[in-house]
Amino acid sequence: MISMDGFWRDRRVFVTGCTGLVGAWTVRALRERGAHVVGLIRDHVPGSELVRGGLYQEIDVVRGCVEDQPLLERALAEYEIQTVFHLAAQTIVGIANRSPLSTFETNIKGTWCLLEAARRCGTNPHVVVASSDKAYGDQDNLPYTEDAPLQGRHPYDASKSCTDILALTYHNTYRLPVCVTRCGNFYGGGDLNWNRIVPGTIRSVLRNEAPVIRSDGSYIRDYFYVKDGAAAYLHLAECMARQPEVAGQAFNFSNEIQVSVLNLVARILRLMHSRLTPEVRGEALQEIKHQYLSAAKARQMLNWRPRYELDEALSETIAWYRAYFAVQGTDTKGPWEKLAA
Repeated sequence: MISMDGFWRDRRVFVTGCTGLVGAWTVRALRERGAHVVGLIRDHVPGSELVRGGLYQEIDVVRGCVEDQPLLERALAEYEIQTVFHLAAQTIVGIANRSPLSTFETNIKGTWCLLEAARRCGTNPHVVVASSDKAYGDQDNLPYTEDAPLQGRHPYDASKSCTDILALTYHNTYRLPVCVTRCGNFYGGGDLNWNRIVPGTIRSVLRNEAPVIRSDGSYIRDYFYVKDGAAAYLHLAECMARQPEVAGQAFNFSNEIQVSVLNLVARILRLMHSRLTPEVRGEALQEIKHQYLSAAKARQMLNWRPRYELDEALSETIAWYRAYFAVQGTDTKGPWEKLAA
């Protein structure tokens, strides 16, 4: 589907992290609107939505790491990129706690390399940088608003605080047209990180196993459907092109609802007609206990609204995983697990 005004038709767009959950759905949204997409890919991930959905065959691929600034500069210049979506990141909190340096390399160095490449490439592209609600850290006043201080204290949170500050630095100092997005916990079909609560719970139910909750279940999060996220990114980039005053700002995107982990798991169990009881382990440490975002600024300045309600989005997500595992076989193992078995 090409947009009515044709904004994205033939527009040259660079996407980092396009094998990830948000990246793949952003590529799909861009291709549906007629954009010419160039994707940065580090690893081949055959189970990703980018590959399974056939999108890999529809884009130009640059192989390499987001920490390779000369590679990024070459790609942006040679493909004459007009819009950049910087979505590449190490996004798993547990991995960040165990391996902070690799997380800092990807999330912080990768961001300055991308921004420097955009500054130097000669096309002055609009850049949308994906930060996170974790960049805010613990706050006494909720919901988070964009003027709250960035005070991440744990490895992943701190990496996103740095990502955020770097992005706006390049606008304030070099006038690079940059915006930052701060979203909650993304979920949706195509997330193959099984230690995340949504895909992990769905897979457990399909296996008739008790879902595992790493925390005590009381942690409150802002859950955001990946299709709404991809649409928000595209909408923001369009606004940047049409409203110059939008550049240099951060925007929260959210359904603005508070959901505990236990509540989310209960919803999934209900939608899947399961009577399983979750196993609550209480192991999660160094995580923020209560988070949710205000999207008032995006509503007012960008005229943005989410499309999906939580149960509708969860139902779509469950359907995606049912289809995914039906292809893999009745044992509900992904191809990488079968090889390791």
